[in-house]
Amino acid sequence: MSAPSSLKDQIQADMKSAMRAGDKENLATIRLILAAIKQVEVDTRKELSDADVIGILDKMVKQRRESIDQFEQAGRQDLVDKEKSELEIISEYLPAPMSETEIVAAVEKALQETSASSMKDMGAVMALLKPQLQGCADMGKVSQLVKSKLS
Repeated sequence: MSAPSSLKDQIQADMKSAMRAGDKENLATIRLILAAIKQVEVDTRKELSDADVIGILDKMVKQRRESIDQFEQAGRQDLVDKEKSELEIISEYLPAPMSETEIVAAVEKALQETSASSMKDMGAVMALLKPQLQGCADMGKVSQLVKSKLS
């Protein structure tokens, strides 16, 4: 059993603060986050690490961004505002985003460490990068960068 996630503890503490303050908007979003974490814990039957929690938050951010795009196309500004509000709150728990330069440096280092030379090595490179960059960088862009370096 791994040590309890300090990030999860922080989120739970923030939920209590939001309850005390009567901040319904924050409270609802924090409860969504905790429900997602709990769901994964139940499914995997293990306590999640900070890295696991960041993975869940990253997925939630991606879902919110996709929803915002769809709601904007449908002209539903009320739902766009709600999703943007949730996105802001969820993003507060993610590490600071990495700069383009830091991402390129991490990719270069991973390519050297894995001795990757062709596209068939991409899985190994991404496996090394994912724990380092999850939540700090758009993994889709990282994947594109790795592909361009290997091709």
